[in-house]
Parts: sequence; C-alpha cells; structure tokens
Amino acid sequence: MTKLRQRVIDAAETALARQHYVAPIELFSALGWLPVSRAEEWRSGRVPCLEHALPVDARKVTDAVAHLRDWAAARGLTASDTAYLARTRDKRALRFTADGGETVERLCRTHWMSPELSPKRLERLRERQNKAPDLTVTTAEQAWTCAGCGANAGAGEFQLVEDTGPLCLTCADFDHLAFLPSGDAALSRRARKESTLCVLVVRLNRRRKRYERQGILVEPAALDRAEEQCLADEDLRARRRVRDAERRAVQDVEFQARFAAEIVRLFPGCPRERARAIAEHAATRGSGRVGRSAEGRALGEDAVRLAVIASVRHLDTAYDDLLMSGMPRVDARERIRSDIDRVLRGWESAGGVERPA
Repeated sequence: MTKLRQRVIDAAETALARQHYVAPIELFSALGWLPVSRAEEWRSGRVPCLEHALPVDARKVTDAVAHLRDWAAARGLTASDTAYLARTRDKRALRFTADGGETVERLCRTHWMSPELSPKRLERLRERQNKAPDLTVTTAEQAWTCAGCGANAGAGEFQLVEDTGPLCLTCADFDHLAFLPSGDAALSRRARKESTLCVLVVRLNRRRKRYERQGILVEPAALDRAEEQCLADEDLRARRRVRDAERRAVQDVEFQARFAAEIVRLFPGCPRERARAIAEHAATRGSGRVGRSAEGRALGEDAVRLAVIASVRHLDTAYDDLLMSGMPRVDARERIRSDIDRVLRGWESAGGVERPA
C-alpha cells in the first residue's frame, strides 16, 4: 500500500466516524494540501479552479480521489453527487481541475455517505450539501481600498470579495442591511427567515485556521419582527435552554469517560485518576483543545496521544519552569523530550513510572 493511499484511508475513516460521510474537499484539507484561506478563496470564486490552490500536481489529486473511491466501494458507502456553487451573486459552478476532465471533476464532487444513515437523515444531509451557499462578507484584517468606489476602509470593516477585488457594503448593495451579531440563535434564525436578503459575516481565525461566523446582515424591519417574536416566547426558550444544557453536560461526561478509557487502553500504566483528568481537560467543550478536534471526537489514536503528551509536558517535566526562565519554546521542548519519552514508556507498560526530578 502506498503512503498516499494509507493517508487517504486514515483521513477518510476519521471523517466517516465524525460526520457519517466523506467529502474530497475535506480530504484535501486533512492531507494538508488545502489551507482554509485558499479554500475560502476558491469558494468565493477568486481562484479559477481548486487545482490552482493545491501545492500538489494534478496526478496526485487524481490518485487521492481514486484511492478514496476504492476505499468507499470496499466499505459499502453510497455515492452522492454534490453541487459546488461559488459564494458569489451569480452562484456560478465551481471547478476542481484546470482541464475540466469530467471523470476527476465528478469524483471531486462525489460525497461518500455512510450506509448506516436512515433514508430521512440521508435526504436531509443531501439537501444541506446541495443548498446554494450564503452570500458572505468578511471582516478585513487590515486597511484596504474598495475596488468599486475607491474609498479607503480600515481593519474590521466588512468587505465583499469578488473577482475584481473587495467591495464596501455600499458598492455591494448591502448598505441598507443591519448587522446582527452571533449569540442569540433564536433571534438569528427568525431574522434570517423574515429577511428577503441575508448575508453571512465571517472572520478568519488564524490560530484555529478557519473562518468563524460573526453574525448576519439582515433587513432592519425583519430584525424588528424577529425581536418581537422572541419576546413573545422568551420564558419557553429559557426553560428549553436549561434542558439542553443538562443534556449536553451528560453527553460531555459520557465522551470524557470514553476518552479516558482510550487513554488507559493506549497507556495501561497511566493512573485512572490521571487519565480522567487528562480527558476532562482535553475534551472540554468549546476549549479548542485536541480532544475537541475532529480526530479527538472520533477518539483517534494520534489525538489521544497528543492529549497525554501535553499533560505529561506540563505536569511531569520542568517545561513550565524553563519557559518562565526565558528559554525559547522550541528549546524547552527539546530539553524535556527525554523526560516525556520516559513517562510514556512507563505508562505503555502496566507497571507505571516514577515522576522525573
């Protein structure tokens, strides 16, 4: 088996466990070929084809999607042809390859669905994947100039990025809309339903390497109607939030228990209380830690090992003291590497290990 094939299979298995389907576009990201910023450029219609955004040649892309197809066939997954439309006002079809070869284009559009999905859930998933994308504006990271009117704009202002360059809200014909920040799901949902035109607002989180929703632009009258609806059933929604919070808390406890059990399976010498503490820390909802990553939620072995290593680094070595003394992070990690290895070797056996001095 080639190295690429194994990498494709590993990434596909993780995606299938997490979301019950596998998409080639997500596979390219998992392989490290497609940074979130380049994916956004392609989805926004600013790159002629996805191939131009990838650091590998066309042959490697063809091999990857072929490996995915073969794996999916062996696993009995169902092929679902998916529409890819640009986040532009003309909603034009996105292209994957430079030469437009139909075979590879079709494979890149194909999502592989789990046979365990019920017909109803499968249909909902297909509808969501084929839904036309939202019009999207981004918050600028630095000062910029509108390609339409030539006006200068500062960092943080909204821009619609099109082929000719970024447009201000006036040139994009969005200046009559009101901004509704994220935070109230019911209000956002109702305002979106009431508004004839709705525009998604996102911002690039460079640390997490992804675009995050900041809110929506909607018609002011639609926002007023949505607020009136929310005031009418505020008590009911408050009670529902309490029940949902309790349900999520139970789910978190169950997931952390599974995470801790996986730690003990990989490191049988790790004390049970320590494994539970590592799991609680790594798998805290909303923390952004490795336990909440896609691989972590799927209990991938690499994610579990990284969570254990992080705990050992901070609690069983002099790493934090070295940082406080002014040692560069890279040098500090190299200094304590042997201590980490010693602890892990001990935990991988049933006998445990002593803490390093």
